Amino acid sequence: MAAPVASVIFIITILTSLMAFSNEELLSKFILHPYTVYRKKNIYTLFTSGLIHNDWMHLIFNMFSYFFFAFNLEPIIGHWQFAVLYIVSLAASDLPTIFKHKDDYRYHSLGASGAVSAVIFGSILYNPWATMMILPIPIPIWYFAFGVLYLVYCHYAARYSRDNVNHDAHLFGAICGLALTIILHPSVVHSFFQQISEGAKYHLHF
Repeated sequence: MAAPVASVIFIITILTSLMAFSNEELLSKFILHPYTVYRKKNIYTLFTSGLIHNDWMHLIFNMFSYFFFAFNLEPIIGHWQFAVLYIVSLAASDLPTIFKHKDDYRYHSLGASGAVSAVIFGSILYNPWATMMILPIPIPIWYFAFGVLYLVYCHYAARYSRDNVNHDAHLFGAICGLALTIILHPSVVHSFFQQISEGAKYHLHF
């Protein structure tokens, strides 16, 4: 199997999320509550909150994104390296949320978005000129261009959005993905810029 770690994470996340849809006790045990974690209780929810989702659309969107990128990234980066990237990013991406909402008792957060963002941005470093479709945009968009737009949007949304989406986790998950991929495989930096340079000459006709 080319991506055993990604497969296990994929299956466990789906099964746990489905169980939590109809099990309030499981949901309350796994969900991240920054007020509590900041006070050094239920630290494990930094990890378990990534195994549950708010609803079907939340789960489908995250797992579709994960499937598209994770199963291609693991064979490139390595099995244990992929596990480190995902698990560390899952927890680290929520740290800003904990400090931001440490005094907001009503705030809760759940979902694998931070870790999925890390996987996406790890993939961008390895193949920046690959393309993807994002509805409703009618044309393919390059990975690296998506990455830039994603970071700009997440930064803006984290500061000004008033919805219930944890944009901080998306943003810091992406940053974690970039940092950890570089730490695990420093040579990817040279490869990335080389690909950007060569791809620019080909795609943009310099």
